Amino acid sequence: MHILLTGSTGFIGHTVAAALTRAGHTVHGGVSPRQRTAQPLQIPMNFARDTTPDAWLPRLAGIDAVVNAVGVLRDSSARPIDAVHQHTPVALFNACAQAGVRRVVHISALGIEGSTTRYASTKRAADVHLQALAARGALNPAILRPSVVFGKGGDSSALFMNLARLPVALFPGPMLTARVQPVSVHDLAAAIVALLGPAMATQGLIECPGPEALTMGDFVASLRQQQGHGPARVLRLPDALTQLSARMGDAVPSVPWCTETLSMLGSDNAGNPAVFEQLLGRKGVHYSQLVATAWR
Repeated sequence: MHILLTGSTGFIGHTVAAALTRAGHTVHGGVSPRQRTAQPLQIPMNFARDTTPDAWLPRLAGIDAVVNAVGVLRDSSARPIDAVHQHTPVALFNACAQAGVRRVVHISALGIEGSTTRYASTKRAADVHLQALAARGALNPAILRPSVVFGKGGDSSALFMNLARLPVALFPGPMLTARVQPVSVHDLAAAIVALLGPAMATQGLIECPGPEALTMGDFVASLRQQQGHGPARVLRLPDALTQLSARMGDAVPSVPWCTETLSMLGSDNAGNPAVFEQLLGRKGVHYSQLVATAWR
């Protein structure tokens, strides 16, 4: 099929593009105008501004399916979170309904239900709109909600790997108690390939966690062990310093640690992998094997 993939040069999008190409599809990769190259199948798009269906309809000519892999952790003037997570995806989904592109695979996130963060609320809004289009019979969407996605090139993955190298680690309290279910970026890409092939009929919300949950502190400890290091001394960062460090992170847009991240750590990010594993045809990669299989 001819597939429009938004965010094709991002961490998840790059892996998905490679997997779809290996499966025999033709990937039309959406890229930021400032990242545009001479590659003929790359399509410039601006998720901060392309907030109407008319902006998307010309890009859907000849397209059989759409995969939306665009996302941001935090708000910025260049990539406003309301536009990137909600307004532009909604415009894209509406354009798909108008153009007759019925198959949409949308990458959302696990743990957004009940969260009051802007990250969660904007993600939920796009999911709800896509579900409403499906209820009207306008689209056949699959909405993927992965837990923490691990792999080479991911900002959060790099942060975890750097923490894992420290002999003495100061962790914010929520990192020692919040449960995550890390998933390999390659497994997520494999599920998307299935949804655009043998599992084309699968629709709705699909949780995409790894096979086992653990606290984030234990996950970092596992990453340390996988790199051949001995156990580290783990200390709890006092709550006042945790809040201060998060506010300091707010002033540095390029880092993943900020008050929004701290708020999201307050709830578990775990789920049921049953449907995800059906798509894979196997168990997902266990967190204890992620360095060997996904950090490449």
